[in-house]
Amino acid sequence: MKPLLPSLLLSAATLLAAVSANAESFTLSDIRVNGLQRVSAGSVFAALPLDVGSQVDDKALAEASRALFKTGFFENIELGRDGNVLVITLTERPTISSIVLSGNKAIKSEDLLKGLAQAGLSEGEIFQRATLEGLRNELQRQYVAQGRYSAEVQTEVVTQPRNRVTLKVNIKEGSVANIVHINVVGNNAFPTDDLVDLFELKTTNWLSFFRNDDKYSREKLSGDLERLRSYYLDRGYIHMDIRSTQVSISPDKKNVYITVNIEEGEQFHISEVKLAGDLKLPEEELRKLLLVQPGQIFSRQVMTLSSDLITRRLGNEGYTFANVSGMPLTDDNAKTVALTFYVEPGKRAYVSRINFRGNTKTADEVLRREMRQMEGGWASTYLIDQSKLRLERLGFFKEVNVETVPVPGTDDQVDVNYTVEEQPSGSISASIGYAQNAGLILGGSLSQSNFLGSGNRVSIGLTRSEYQQRYSFSFVDPYWTIDGVSLGYNMFYRSTDYDKLNVDVSSYSVDSYGGGLTFGYPISETANLSFGLSAQQDKIKTGRYTVDEIFDFTDKEGKQYLNYKASAGWAESTLNRGVFANRGHAQSLVLDVALPGSDLTFYKLNYRAQLFTGLTTRTALRWHGEIGYADAYGSTHKLPFYEHYYAGGFGSVRAFKDDTLGPRSTPSSGTRPGTLRDPDQDRLPFGGNLLIQGGVEYLFPLPFIKDQRQLRSVLFWDLGNVFDTNCSSVQKKQSPACKVNFSNMASSVGIGVTWITAMGPISFSVGTPIKKPDDSETQIFQFSLGQTF
Repeated sequence: MKPLLPSLLLSAATLLAAVSANAESFTLSDIRVNGLQRVSAGSVFAALPLDVGSQVDDKALAEASRALFKTGFFENIELGRDGNVLVITLTERPTISSIVLSGNKAIKSEDLLKGLAQAGLSEGEIFQRATLEGLRNELQRQYVAQGRYSAEVQTEVVTQPRNRVTLKVNIKEGSVANIVHINVVGNNAFPTDDLVDLFELKTTNWLSFFRNDDKYSREKLSGDLERLRSYYLDRGYIHMDIRSTQVSISPDKKNVYITVNIEEGEQFHISEVKLAGDLKLPEEELRKLLLVQPGQIFSRQVMTLSSDLITRRLGNEGYTFANVSGMPLTDDNAKTVALTFYVEPGKRAYVSRINFRGNTKTADEVLRREMRQMEGGWASTYLIDQSKLRLERLGFFKEVNVETVPVPGTDDQVDVNYTVEEQPSGSISASIGYAQNAGLILGGSLSQSNFLGSGNRVSIGLTRSEYQQRYSFSFVDPYWTIDGVSLGYNMFYRSTDYDKLNVDVSSYSVDSYGGGLTFGYPISETANLSFGLSAQQDKIKTGRYTVDEIFDFTDKEGKQYLNYKASAGWAESTLNRGVFANRGHAQSLVLDVALPGSDLTFYKLNYRAQLFTGLTTRTALRWHGEIGYADAYGSTHKLPFYEHYYAGGFGSVRAFKDDTLGPRSTPSSGTRPGTLRDPDQDRLPFGGNLLIQGGVEYLFPLPFIKDQRQLRSVLFWDLGNVFDTNCSSVQKKQSPACKVNFSNMASSVGIGVTWITAMGPISFSVGTPIKKPDDSETQIFQFSLGQTF
């Protein structure tokens, strides 16, 4: 690179020569400019402090030269005189024709070029060496901030024709120095290991490859020091001080040693707690929110939390701009702290407008009906947050943010702005196939929980082939009334014709059609009741390998049934999101009954629950379980076999094939007319009337993925099985699951991932059984479209 100092000395010498040559004062009659290529003459005259008719002397010439240099356009300036004409000869600075970067990996070329452009170095710009040198130093500092102490940044200016240059920035990034030792000096109250564990920075260990936390960073160290200071302040050491911090680097610049010198001071206790200011609410009510009490060890965190609780309580009463600050007054002799909470409520604020942004698909009405904060009412922090939570529970949005903005020109009105980011809220699948015996097979399904942005849930299914037809439709309006009473209805038709299928493949089939209505009624912000009525016509068709348990049922109950069903349910949910929740709990209890007057009378009772336990801001545990019990009553001797529970697969016990756990049928005996004995003696999964399943999941973010909002990854432990208290005598001899025995529960462990896509949720899991009951079938890898964990 051309040295900067000689260039400056040359320019200064030129300026002095010009001043000497024009030492005699004269009246300017004209100005002549030579040497311009790209810079316009107008730009030169606009910068000159001289005009025709001006009196020119040494001082005026010096100011003119400085003004032209200040533009940054010129590398050399010469001033001369031809009579009363001022002659200015200029040498323009070169322009940058291209910028070539090499050797950079830790910092992207796009980011480097953006930084160069902000500093005035980009293609087409005028080149200034001083700017390039400053930028080189800045790049060096950026690499040092990343812990790359051995990084080298070299710049080269290559002259090109037509007064242009190419800038080459050659970078040797080197490696990031590893932290090999962290030490805290001066601590007596707490062990050094406990204090070092607070740091985000860690010494090199076997997890460093994944966490990358053993690389020194000035910003991370500043955060760690603040974390250390807070640790002491939250335990009564109010005068704790960090005296110094030493960061040492080994001679080869590969290892970093960090030493933090502290002074702990004495531990302080709280002597008294007072409230002051305009409280607006009874003092006794506010005192209940104080988490600090006399005699406790002082904690800045608890003091701040108490201030926040009072602030939120005032916010619930409309004092949106309330300010509550805890002020500690120390007594160094007694080692005590007197706390005073000063309350400044401000004026009560009212909501002028509630605005929604980002809902490109969902109608405003769908969002507005979830609002608990009303326009015109006072601004309640609780109601604003509750409205935000209800939007998140819809499951339509990837993210929901709320902002309270003062209305210009007023001091007691605010606008509440909700900004949402929509995400796919349904699933679509289609299939087409051909089987030699079944002919052309067409299938498809659509499930949309926010149909056309209306907030209504719609599901449509269609499968058609030469031997099978399946149609279904369901619709739910969650706001059938403005009070949140929901209405849903469904219709379905399923039919199988084995006469058109030239192979004996099935034990039985059920032709069904029917429909029903459901109503939902909210009883609180988090709970609702549901009621339903439906009618269903079923017809049993036996196959060539129908098992004896099915014949036993049809011999007693016939093969065709018209059943009228009623359902009643209760559900509660405090989950923080409709999709991918990680906080709160949910539970439901549902009873389905085939009413008296039906051809079959039976009931099913189901209870489901899940609970999220937060571990960190990004990890949590999900506990889940389900119990179901069903049986016949009245004149029906046994629960219909096609109403059995099944277990295994997604939503049950992963790593086992779908519906393969639990009791199995006896093989077909072939003793009935039109049936054959099963040559393979297969015992098919037959289900049962008692379902018990559950498990726990560890929710964690996948590494190397920035946006985790539409992705969920879990480590899981599942367990469960299906039992039957009404097994046939032959089944009891052959199937352990005919007896309720918790030692016969299946269990598995593994990892699962769900991704929300435009086509719907895509889930897969990889697991392995750790307890495998007899007759169960395993499946290590499982995949599902349209189902989440």
